Amino acid sequence: MMQPHVFLLIGRAGCGKGTQADLLLKYLERNGYGKTAYIYVGNTLRNFIEENNSLTSKLAGKIMGKGDMEPSFLAVWALANNLIDQMSENVSLISDGFPRNLIEAEILDEAINFYGLKNVYPVFIETSRESSTKRLLKRSRADDTETAVKRRLDYFDEYVQPVVDYYEKESRYKLIKANGEQSAEEVHKEILEKVFK
Repeated sequence: MMQPHVFLLIGRAGCGKGTQADLLLKYLERNGYGKTAYIYVGNTLRNFIEENNSLTSKLAGKIMGKGDMEPSFLAVWALANNLIDQMSENVSLISDGFPRNLIEAEILDEAINFYGLKNVYPVFIETSRESSTKRLLKRSRADDTETAVKRRLDYFDEYVQPVVDYYEKESRYKLIKANGEQSAEEVHKEILEKVFK
């Protein structure tokens, strides 16, 4: 069996992280990498808000409805639950849209160390603010209103861009950049060429 790989997919909302996660899952499966844990904190939080009737879920629902980012303690809870449920020996990992800030990057580093994972690749899918806005409004998800989209893109500039800078300049993991303005297939090909060269 091939050595497990870890992909941390980072980029503006609407850059295609989910599509790239799906393509990477299929690639790893086809090429003998065994099982892959797929961590999508945003989806876990959406499900929690829809299916849970607690004070926490109600407050989180208000935040999501405004297009604001959920607090890190909830995102870390979602990450930890996913890892506990999905991780086992020789499992690759794909994280879709996490970490979203420097605190979460440190916590994810801690989890990677805890599981003894190697071959870690933060992947920054680069798109312009304009193209991300168009993509988000086009997909017509309930929380993709113009105001919410603007807030999410503002959040990226303020909090996620420092994570990209961290992986580029300080982290021991080498940042991979992919041009997200290409077709999904071309983005996937660029990622594979840079990771498996």
